[in-house]
Amino acid sequence: MLNDRKAVLLRQIHDKLYAVYGELGCPLQHDTPFQLLIAVLLSAQCKDDRVNMVTPELFRRFPDAESMSRADVEEIGSIIRSLGLWRNKAENMVKLAQKVVSDFNGELPMDMAGLTSLAGVGRKSANVVLGNAFNIPGFPVDTHVQRLIRHFALAKEGDSPEKIEDMICKRIAPELWCNFSHLLITHGRRVCIARRPQCSQCVINDLCHYGKNRNKVNEK
Repeated sequence: MLNDRKAVLLRQIHDKLYAVYGELGCPLQHDTPFQLLIAVLLSAQCKDDRVNMVTPELFRRFPDAESMSRADVEEIGSIIRSLGLWRNKAENMVKLAQKVVSDFNGELPMDMAGLTSLAGVGRKSANVVLGNAFNIPGFPVDTHVQRLIRHFALAKEGDSPEKIEDMICKRIAPELWCNFSHLLITHGRRVCIARRPQCSQCVINDLCHYGKNRNKVNEK
């Protein structure tokens, strides 16, 4: 594990956020790894609370890969229609479930390669499932994580989620990955909001390159 300037800064960020938020679980409601993956797919371009409004009925009718593999896209659509991109999501859900049944005996694979072989599943979604459902170290990088990491000058504009993930995972202990991602995401939603960051309320403002520059502008 690297122990350079970035590593020191990342650990300071983690420790300060942990002091505020502590251990955070996944806000998406689910009972099984398969249900978590479906909820993660539904959360694309959609708030978690809206996803949690439709998943109880969805999982009541299609609780596992076997039942969802036999579902009709329109039938799923009737449940998730209030969410964005519902048709594309419904199609991927059926394809995903069919592959889980045919290739993995109905059980969700527990590795990155297997998860990302499923329709609509990228590294971020796979890392959410690995870390939250299987307790396997994974660091999901979403838009909040990308924004905060750039604010600390730890990544450049245009750096890929994969590059950011690699940079962090080389410097933070694996057992911290999942919760550190939750900490950054939660802080991004509550305080470091994209269009109106609340720098005066931020516990990591003293570490933040963006925050320091913003404070200088406000002082003029």
